Amino acid sequence: MAAELPDLSLFTFSHRLRVRWAEADMQGVVFNGHYLTFFDIGITEYLRAAFANDPEAMAPLYASLYVAQSSLNYRASARFDDLIDVRVRTAHLGNSSMKIEFAITRDDELLVDGVSIYVYAPDTTPARVPDAVREALTKVDTAAS
Repeated sequence: MAAELPDLSLFTFSHRLRVRWAEADMQGVVFNGHYLTFFDIGITEYLRAAFANDPEAMAPLYASLYVAQSSLNYRASARFDDLIDVRVRTAHLGNSSMKIEFAITRDDELLVDGVSIYVYAPDTTPARVPDAVREALTKVDTAAS
């Protein structure tokens, strides 16, 4: 059963990547495991945008954010040397968790989409996502791309 397609119009943040030689197999197709790396690059750049690339503001979040779950839906293949866009958005902010949605596209073609659940856990104990983080994520999600 195919998963529902994400609404790409909901994604206001995007980070462009070029598929490197090492990310493709002998047929030039991106190896499936690399899409999680692309998600990781996407969330890093998304947080940079949310915190205006301020390392001091981002440091506590990076030290306290853990992936609890990830899922991917493969729709089509990226290939060596493709320019792809990793689109990122916050779909839900819970008390101590964040549901982050991803969509990887080539031009407007959806290649891979998925979700990661992150838990905010300073000192490895789940805690309420700070208001400053909530405000920053809301701001980047409502910004025009």
